[in-house]
Amino acid sequence: MYNLVLYIYAFGVWVASFFNKKVRKMVVGQRKTFDILRRNIGKTDRVVWFHAASLGEFEQGRPLMERLRRERPEFKILLTFFSPSGYEVRKDYDGADVVCYLPLDTPCRAHYFLKLARPEIGIFIKYEFWQNYLTKAHRRGVRLYSVSSIFRPQQHFFKWWGNSKPLRQFDHLFVQNQVSADLLRSRGIDCVTIVGDTRFDRVLDIRHAAQDLPLVQEFQHGRHVFIAGSSWEPDEEIYIPYFAQHRDWKLIIAPHKIGETRLKNLEKQLDDNGFSHIRYTAAGVSRSASLSLGGEADVLIVDCFGKLSSIYRYGDVALVGGGFGVGIHNVPEAAVYGVPVLFGPNNDKFREAQALLACGGAFEFVDSESFAAQMNRFISDADYLHAAGEKAGKYISSNAGASDICYRHIFSNLP
Repeated sequence: MYNLVLYIYAFGVWVASFFNKKVRKMVVGQRKTFDILRRNIGKTDRVVWFHAASLGEFEQGRPLMERLRRERPEFKILLTFFSPSGYEVRKDYDGADVVCYLPLDTPCRAHYFLKLARPEIGIFIKYEFWQNYLTKAHRRGVRLYSVSSIFRPQQHFFKWWGNSKPLRQFDHLFVQNQVSADLLRSRGIDCVTIVGDTRFDRVLDIRHAAQDLPLVQEFQHGRHVFIAGSSWEPDEEIYIPYFAQHRDWKLIIAPHKIGETRLKNLEKQLDDNGFSHIRYTAAGVSRSASLSLGGEADVLIVDCFGKLSSIYRYGDVALVGGGFGVGIHNVPEAAVYGVPVLFGPNNDKFREAQALLACGGAFEFVDSESFAAQMNRFISDADYLHAAGEKAGKYISSNAGASDICYRHIFSNLP
C-alpha cells in the first residue's frame, strides 16, 4: 500500500512540476542525483550520510556535521535534501563533500541510491522516516540514527492501523522529549535517548561566531530597536501601525521571502505609515546613504540572506514571523542573545516556543490589541523587559548539549 501511494504521489509531483517552479526544481534536481553520486563517491570512501528535509532540519544536523569534519576528516560527508528551500540555499555548503537531492522513496530509486552512495552511517534529522530507504539501508548493514526527532500521538505510527516498522530500522533514536520516548516505547522501540534539540547547540555556535555589523550599529544610533525576523504580511499589519505611534523605536525588518515585488509592497506599507526606510544592500554605499542610515531612516529592510542571525544581537525586542500562517520560524536564533521574543498563535507544535512561553522569555500575540499590550509593558517597565530577555537567554544555554551526546554515541567507537 505504501509503495502504491508513493507512485501516485510521484505522478502528482511530476504533473505539478509543469506548473510550479519550486516543484520543477526538485524534480530536475532529483534526476541529477545519481550522476552526482557516481562522480563524487568512490568505492573506498567511508561515507556518513546526513538527510534533512529542508533548511531548518539542516541547521539541527549541522553541529554534528561540522564536528565530524573537524575530528574525523577521513569520512566523506554526504548531505541530501528533499525540499528545494533547503537544497537551493545550501547546495554549496562546504561542510559536506557531496550535496544533492534525495530521490523519491520508491524501491528502485532507494536501492540505486544506496548502491552508489554506500553509506556506513545514515543520520536522519527530525521528521524524515522514508520506509524503503530505511528498510534497504538496514538490510545493507548501514547504521541508522534519528536525531532531534519528535513524535506526537496523532502520527500514523501510533494509530491502531499504523505501521511503526520504519522506526524499528533505526539503531538509535535521539528524541527531544519524554512524550516522544513514551510513544516509541509503547510500540516496543527501546533504543531511545532523550537529548533535547541540537538546534540549541547550533544557535549557540552562531552567537559565538556572530559578525559585527557596523551598518546595523550605525542604524541603531542609540535608540531602542525592534527586530522582525522572517516577517510575513500578517505580522506587518500588526506591528507597523503600532510603531507608527511609537516613533522613538527603530525597526529592522527581515522579510521571510525576498523578492522585488515583496520588498516594494513592504516599502509602500512603510510609506503609508510615515516611515523613512532604507535597504540593507543600499546602506553605506555612499556618505549620503550612511547619514540616512544613522540619522534619518526609521526602518532598515534586510534584503539579503545570511545576516539575520547576527542582527538579532542588536535588538531590544524580537518578533519571529509565520505565526499567522505556516507556523513560526527559528525562535532560538533570536532568544540566544537574551532578547525577549514575540510570535503569533500558530506556535503549539514548536517545543522551544512553548518552553519559552512557559519560562517568560517569549510572548504570544493574536491581534493588534494583544501585541500593543505586550509592547506597552516592555516600553513602560525596563526591568520587566530586561528580565524577560534574561529568561530567554538562560533557556537556550541551559538546554545545550544534545549534539555532544549524539556525537559521542554515534562516532566515538568507530574504527
